[in-house]
Amino acid sequence: MKALIFAAGLGTRLRPITDTMPKALVQVGGVPMLERVLLKLKSAGIESFVINAHHFAEQIIDFIKSKDSFGCEVKISWEKEVPLETGGGIKKAESLLSGGRFLVHNADILSNVDISWLQSQDDKDAIATLLVTDAQADRYLLFDDEMCLAGWTNVRTGEVKSPYENFDPSKCRRLSFCGIHIISDEVFPLMQAWPDAFSIIDFYLSIAASHKIKAAYCPDLKMIDIGSVEKLKEAQDWQD
Repeated sequence: MKALIFAAGLGTRLRPITDTMPKALVQVGGVPMLERVLLKLKSAGIESFVINAHHFAEQIIDFIKSKDSFGCEVKISWEKEVPLETGGGIKKAESLLSGGRFLVHNADILSNVDISWLQSQDDKDAIATLLVTDAQADRYLLFDDEMCLAGWTNVRTGEVKSPYENFDPSKCRRLSFCGIHIISDEVFPLMQAWPDAFSIIDFYLSIAASHKIKAAYCPDLKMIDIGSVEKLKEAQDWQD
């Protein structure tokens, strides 16, 4: 299985640190986040990686070279003009990811998830399997009784999205998406009509009525999204 690591973000909430470096190379416990994620995935048997890059992309390329690609095959999907968001980043990397199912992992996510466990939970009949948990958030994915994606909600604003008519979110299980998912390369033909930049969640919601998207529920998940200076400080004491 290949893996795509998202490392193209601007990291605006981590300024001034990210004024001179990409968010993916911000260190936690003296180790760049990109290295932490890549080695975690490698320990689960993944040895072929694609890293998308935009902000200070040259630093990411130089870092990977300095580490001899961690003994793996590592290719860069360089989003030179603008970052293409989560869906667009996957679409652009099609030529590097085709050939089966692949795992997607944000470079700024620390978690204690067992990647081998997640792989064992992957529903091969689903177009994607999403790692979810009970963490409190403003935005949630909504799953039906069979743990298939049925909608999305922002509980702060009351907004609801679903591909189904007369959708009742109260009948669904409300879970937080963790930025880690396993995807079939069958998504690429479905993405052709989409623009260069788009959200993978918007894409999933658009196809959820016609293509199975399953939840891999991890109730004891510990996770930190290194998206702000405060979260970065919290992560310095991280232990898997």
